[in-house]
Amino acid sequence: MNGAPSFFELGVEDADKARSFYGDLFGWNLPPGPSEGGYRINTPTIPGGVHGGDSGASPYIFFQVDDMDWALLRVQQLGGTVQEADLGGDEESVAKYGRFKLCVDNQGSPFGLHQPPAQPAS
Repeated sequence: MNGAPSFFELGVEDADKARSFYGDLFGWNLPPGPSEGGYRINTPTIPGGVHGGDSGASPYIFFQVDDMDWALLRVQQLGGTVQEADLGGDEESVAKYGRFKLCVDNQGSPFGLHQPPAQPAS
């Protein structure tokens, strides 16, 4: 299991306002993203995203894993929980962006797991 931060997500009420705010603050170009009405964030180091309709949310950080199913089992074995919602979207989105899952550690702190998309065989 890698564990390196691999993705972050900003949950906000209004994705368009967030696009303007963070774009102006950091000089980010935020093209449309995979979530409806959301945007991708392309930083020099870690990719991210913005989604709307999430009033009162805070940033989510996702840690990279090589095997999502194993990682989810391990979270539960260690006393954490896995949220039911599957954030990966449809098969095309998973192939392009990978699998995402929200979890809570054994002390109540939320975090995410990200299994990047499989690399095509060369």
